[in-house]
Amino acid sequence: MTAVSGVGATVTPGTSGFDIVAGHVAGWVGVGGPGEGPGGSDEWLQVGLSSFPSWDGHDVYYELALPGGQPTYHRVAAGVPAGSPVRVAVLEMRGRPGWWRVWVNREPVSAPIRLPESHARWRPVVTAESWDGGTDACNAFLYSFDRISIATRPGGLWSPLAQTQPLDIGGTTLVREHGHVEAAAGDVAVRALAASGGGSLFR
Repeated sequence: MTAVSGVGATVTPGTSGFDIVAGHVAGWVGVGGPGEGPGGSDEWLQVGLSSFPSWDGHDVYYELALPGGQPTYHRVAAGVPAGSPVRVAVLEMRGRPGWWRVWVNREPVSAPIRLPESHARWRPVVTAESWDGGTDACNAFLYSFDRISIATRPGGLWSPLAQTQPLDIGGTTLVREHGHVEAAAGDVAVRALAASGGGSLFR
């Protein structure tokens, strides 16, 4: 898959299937990653939905990692109800190579962010994750992703994401059908996914 100038999707948390014991779960889109920055440093920008133990709805958030620093979590909105779709994207700015902004529901929610050596280098990431907070907890989540798209130049020129390559999905069930992708982890989420009809296994 070639490098992009942006990635976006409509992310919807399931109306059931969530059980967060420790740490957090999230469904997000982004660019960069561990070892993707200058000199093999960690550098990324992601935006999506997240949930924590004792949660009351979902956060809309973005996370930023810059070379030599620790990732920072930025809450955009809190208490998003289950089943509520949110359009999220990260996009490189027109005329400013290596500068990016975070977008939620087609509105910018971050200041311009400089990501060194990011221009024309990074592939898009669309994924869900669970972090157990350093314990052996098994969290459950169910996210759907619709209208996944990529920007082929800074500032826009969006097109549907045509090619996909699964990441390490141990313990996660992914299905896709007619451009709709769902990610589930944990027994309660997989049961909810099966009850919804599901689609073809995405592996």
